[in-house]
Amino acid sequence: MRAPLLLTLPLALLLAATPAAGRDLDQDEALRLRREGLIMPLETLLQQALARYPGASLLEAELEEDDGIYIYEIELLTADGVARELELDARDGRLLKDEED
Repeated sequence: MRAPLLLTLPLALLLAATPAAGRDLDQDEALRLRREGLIMPLETLLQQALARYPGASLLEAELEEDDGIYIYEIELLTADGVARELELDARDGRLLKDEED
């Protein structure tokens, strides 16, 4: 009886210590959130991201939910050939992160 508990306890502690990852939202859920006015249109935030890096190209964009906050993660390739990852709050467009990828 003690052996299963001794094996289960370390696993439970490991899982509790692991940070929760954000979840990716599909296009249907993103469309629903946009219609409900909970997030801004991707096009608007994409223009904002591209304005930071004139001549950049879009590599990838996705909508995630992390701790109840909707975040657009946008990856750009700058005109200088540098990959950048930007995170924007999907509700108000606030820049949360801008770093070299």
